[in-house]
Amino acid sequence: MMYIVLISGVVYIIDQMDTTGMLTYFLAFQPGLIMRGEVWRLITWLFIPLDNNIILEAIVLYFYFFIGSTLEREWGTSKFTVYYILGVLINIIYGFVVWILLNMPGSGMSLQLILFSLTGITPTYLNFSLFFAFAVLFPDQQIRLYFVIPIKIKWVALINAGFFAYSIITSTIQGLYAAALLPIVSLLNFFLVCGYDLICMLRPVAARSSPQAINFKKAAKKASREYDDRHYHHKCAVCGKTDADNPELEFRYCSRCNGYHCFCIEHINNHIHFQ
Repeated sequence: MMYIVLISGVVYIIDQMDTTGMLTYFLAFQPGLIMRGEVWRLITWLFIPLDNNIILEAIVLYFYFFIGSTLEREWGTSKFTVYYILGVLINIIYGFVVWILLNMPGSGMSLQLILFSLTGITPTYLNFSLFFAFAVLFPDQQIRLYFVIPIKIKWVALINAGFFAYSIITSTIQGLYAAALLPIVSLLNFFLVCGYDLICMLRPVAARSSPQAINFKKAAKKASREYDDRHYHHKCAVCGKTDADNPELEFRYCSRCNGYHCFCIEHINNHIHFQ
């Protein structure tokens, strides 16, 4: 993620010095031009600046770096790279599919092709998929909106979900169906990698009566018997945090692991199951 952010920053600086406005054009994803040999466009669309405002661009790039580097530390470089490249490939495939369909003889959609070429795939939705993955793994992580207002990541994720919904609805009303599907397509890698964790996060009420909740009660009793001679009752099997050292943390027992294995709230949905 560091390389992506650094290259994006360099592109932004050069773009600000480019009075002709041609740099963005030469970097944009254009299937027709790619087929003519301009293959660099398969990658360079990832570095197109989001906004001309230097302050907003700096905040966005910092946010991308913070989220991306955190996910990379949590997942490992290999999983993070696969996640990001999968998103890139899905967007590229979708861009080519749209281009082929709108170029078919008799499609009568030349205007849509022009509009999609102008507003086609950009890194915005792809990078937002990183944000949703971060929100699933760390829903209660707090950030400071505009460096002042504290707000939990999960609420910001809901706001972004609203932005996605708004983009889909407005594009559909305008008849730009290819653009309307783009936010959904850009989230396919998120659903493939984080779908199960998302479902677990969205079912807190059902989980109370689930076998997992019952396991927690049994495991808590067992743990209290085993750890009576220690200074803690619960210890995360991943990070080693205990309820004695971190009384504010919640702990759960995983029903998919063999035996009773305790995890803190940060790792209950993000660990390798004991078999």
